[in-house]
Amino acid sequence: MDFYSLLVRFEDSSFYLAMLIYFAWYPLATSVMWIFTSILFFRQKEVGETAFYDLIPDSDPQPMVSFVIPAFNEELNIAATLKGVLEVDYPDFEVVVIDDSSTDGTLDEIEPFLADPRVRLVQKKVNEGKAMALNDAIPLTRGELLFVMDADAIPIPDILKYFVPHFRSPRCAAVTGNPRVANRDSFLSKLQAIEFASIISLMRRAQRVWGRIMTMSGVVGIFRRTALYDVGLYSPEMATEDIDLTWRLQMRHWDVRYESRAVMWMRVPQSLQGLWWQRRRWSLGLSQVLTRHWRDLLDWKQRRFWPVLIEANLSVVWAYIYVLLTIIWLVSYSIGYPPRGASPIPNFWGMVIATMCLVQLMVGVILDHTYDRVLRKYFIVAVFYPLIYWILMAVITVTTAPVGLNVNRQKRKFTLWKPVRE
Repeated sequence: MDFYSLLVRFEDSSFYLAMLIYFAWYPLATSVMWIFTSILFFRQKEVGETAFYDLIPDSDPQPMVSFVIPAFNEELNIAATLKGVLEVDYPDFEVVVIDDSSTDGTLDEIEPFLADPRVRLVQKKVNEGKAMALNDAIPLTRGELLFVMDADAIPIPDILKYFVPHFRSPRCAAVTGNPRVANRDSFLSKLQAIEFASIISLMRRAQRVWGRIMTMSGVVGIFRRTALYDVGLYSPEMATEDIDLTWRLQMRHWDVRYESRAVMWMRVPQSLQGLWWQRRRWSLGLSQVLTRHWRDLLDWKQRRFWPVLIEANLSVVWAYIYVLLTIIWLVSYSIGYPPRGASPIPNFWGMVIATMCLVQLMVGVILDHTYDRVLRKYFIVAVFYPLIYWILMAVITVTTAPVGLNVNRQKRKFTLWKPVRE
C-alpha cells in the first residue's frame, strides 16, 4: 500500500474523526464555560454593594505588609517600581529589595530609595535565580503578610485595601491580583493587553468559582507568612515557581483567591523572541507541576482541584492534536489530496470557533474595562489572537512539555530570571 492510500485510509478512520471532533469542540466548550463562570464571579464579587463589603475601615488595626521585590539587571525599571510601591496608601509596610548579583546599574538605581526607612536592600553575591532570591529574603522580612512582585511592575495606590481584607479568613493563604499591560508600543504588546483581560483574568475568575486557581501570578501576589512556611517556600528547581507554589498551597487545603480590583501595571515582552521565551518557560512550568503533583491530586481529598487538573491536561492534549492535524493537512495538500475537515478558505465550523473566541475576548474586555479604561480600543487586534497565539502556544506546548516530564529527576536550576522589559 502506497503513502497516498495510507493517508486516505487514516483520514477515513474513527480515530481521525475523533481528533477532528475534539479539535473543534474543545475551544467552544471551554469558552462557554469560562464566559459563564467569569460572569458569575463578576456579579458576585465586582458589582453592586457586595463588591465593597469586605473593605477594612481605616480605624481598624491592619497587619504589617512586607513588599518583597527580587531584581536582576532591572536598571531600566526598578526606580519607577520603588516609587510606585512607596506611594501605596497603607499605614504599615516595608519594602525589601533583593539584588541577585546584577551586572548593570540596578544597585545605583536602588540606592537613593534606601534613605526611606521603609526600604531595605538584600544584596546577594551569587546569582541563584528568582526562587532562591525570594527564599533568602523572606526570613529577613517583618510583615505578617508578604507581597511578592516583579521589579518592573507598579501597583495602584489602593492595592492593599483590596488585598488585605481577604486575610480576615484564617484559611486564606494567598491572593493574586489583576496584572495589566503598561507598555503597549508594539502589536504583540497590544495583543497581550487583550489576552490578560480576556484569557488570563477571565480564567482566574472562572477558576475561583471552581474553587481552585491555576496560578498565583508572579508579578502580583500577597501571602500569609505562616502559609508560605507551611509549604516550604519556593521550589528553585521549577521553571515557574509561582505555579508550583500555588498548587502546593492548595494541596495543603489553604485557600488561594483572585482579587480583580487589585491592579498591577506590568511590562510584557514586545518582541516575538521575548514572548517565545516567556511562554516556553510557562509551558515548561505547567508540565513540571503536572508531572510532580498529578498522583497526589488524584486523592479524593483533592477533588476540588480536579477541574483545574483536567482542564490543564486537556489543553495539552488539544495542542498536540492541533499540531498533528496541521501536519496531516499540509502533507495532504502537498500530495494533491484535499484533507477531510480542513479547508484553505474559512468554512462554517472554522468561523464558529473564531466567532466564539472573539465573544470570549469581548467579554473579558467588558469585565476588565473598569480597571483599564482604554482597553476597548485595542479590541481591533483581537481578530489576530486565534491565528497568532493558538499557533504559537500549540508549538511551544508540543516542543516543551516533554522536557518537564523529568522534573523529579532534574537537579539543575530551572527558575531563571525573565528578560528585562524595556
